[in-house]
Amino acid sequence: MHTIELDSPEGPLHAILARPDGAGPWPGVVVVHDALGITEDLRHQIDRLTAAGYLVLAPDLFSRGRARCLRELFRAVVFTGEGPGITEILTARDHLAADAACSGRIAALGFCLGGGFALLTAPRGFDAAAPFYPSLWLDYREILTGACPIVASFGSRDPSLRGRGDKLARTLTALDVPHDVRTYPGATHGFANVFPGDPVLQRIGLGHDAEATEDAWVRIFTFFDRHLGTPAS
Repeated sequence: MHTIELDSPEGPLHAILARPDGAGPWPGVVVVHDALGITEDLRHQIDRLTAAGYLVLAPDLFSRGRARCLRELFRAVVFTGEGPGITEILTARDHLAADAACSGRIAALGFCLGGGFALLTAPRGFDAAAPFYPSLWLDYREILTGACPIVASFGSRDPSLRGRGDKLARTLTALDVPHDVRTYPGATHGFANVFPGDPVLQRIGLGHDAEATEDAWVRIFTFFDRHLGTPAS
C-alpha cells in the first residue's frame, strides 16, 4: 500500500494504491472514503479487499483542502449530483483501467458519503457498485438510470437513512438493474467501520456490528465474483 499522485482535471489528486500478493491481473476497486477522509479504518477496508484479490485505488477527495472539498462533496449528494468528487473518482477508475495489473473490470465501493458517490458514479462506467449506508438524498430513479449492478448495505437503526434501503431496492427493480440490497436489523449507520470511541458506542448499542459487517462482505465478494470475475489467486 503506497500513496501516488494522479493528474485530475481538478488538480493533483493523492490516492492510495494497494496490490494483492501474487500475480494478476486482478479486478479493480475504487474505494471512496467517508467524511472523515482516509483513516486507519479505511486502510483496514483496503487490506480486506487486497487480501481477497482486488487491486485497490482510494482517491483522497480532500486533496484540494478538507473544508472546501467537504462542502463540494455534500453539495453533490444533497443538491446537484455533480462536482469535482465525481471527476476525481472517474480519474481513479481510469487510472486503474490503464494499469496492466487490472483485469479491466472495476467496481466503486464507499462508506456513508463515499457510498453516496458510489451510487452517483454507478451509471458512469463502473461494472459494479458496493455502497455501505450511502448518504445520498437525490431522486434514486433519476440518478441510477443506466446504473451498473449494485450491492448495498444499510442498518435498520440508521436515523439518517430510514427506509432508504427498501426505496433503493424498489427503484433498482423498476430500472431492471441487478442488485442485492439488505438492511441489517439492529445495525446503525457506520456499522462496518470502527472509529475512535467505538467501545463507548458499543455500550449504548451503537457502533461497529461485526456480524452484519461480515455478512455484508460475503455478499459483496459473491456479487463481485459474478460481475467482476473471480480474482486471480
